[in-house]
Amino acid sequence: MKKNDNLPREKALSKGFKALSDAELMAILFGTGIKGKGVLALCEEILEEYGGHLSKIARTEAHEFIKQHKGIGPAKALTLLAGIELGVRAASDAVSIDEPSITSSNTAFEYMHKHLYNLDHEEFWVLLLRNNLKPLREFKVGQGSLTATAVDVKMVLREAVINNAAAMMIFHNHPSGSLTPSPQDVSLTRKISEGAKLFDIKMLDHIIVGHNAFYSFNDEGKI
Repeated sequence: MKKNDNLPREKALSKGFKALSDAELMAILFGTGIKGKGVLALCEEILEEYGGHLSKIARTEAHEFIKQHKGIGPAKALTLLAGIELGVRAASDAVSIDEPSITSSNTAFEYMHKHLYNLDHEEFWVLLLRNNLKPLREFKVGQGSLTATAVDVKMVLREAVINNAAAMMIFHNHPSGSLTPSPQDVSLTRKISEGAKLFDIKMLDHIIVGHNAFYSFNDEGKI
């Protein structure tokens, strides 16, 4: 191991992880470099290939990562991708522990992002809320293909009534990254919203999740 490869560990011990760059954090996960290249240089090179975005690395499957980066075996690839995944889950868990009142589209996105990011297919989720807008229950009601998900509106409303929800939000992802609602998205939003009114349940938002971004029907005045 080259002397410089130890620097990220020493820096983490003396200054904490917050002081490390993305490449330095990656270097700690990798531990060692590959033949002819130190670990820090290797990590800087990988980051550059992804435009400096860890989120783009996170969307890469392990077998694809190994194929794209010669000399990196399964152990290194899986360690890196698992580390990034843990970071995403930790951020989401921090939000859920605090049990925030879901009073904005951004808070709702942060709370539900863990379920819908980095998928290669569509999923449809519902978040039920109490009177104080704190989370009551979250559940998946549909999973489909790259471009469509079948959703049973009656089942969504039944769960909301059984759990005595005061309000609800619905979520689904667009694997393509596009945030533009489809005609089917608009129609489904209207059906669930109209059904919820019959049971005095407020339909607060429908959020479409893309690549680290979202579209809010409520923010756009569509609800």
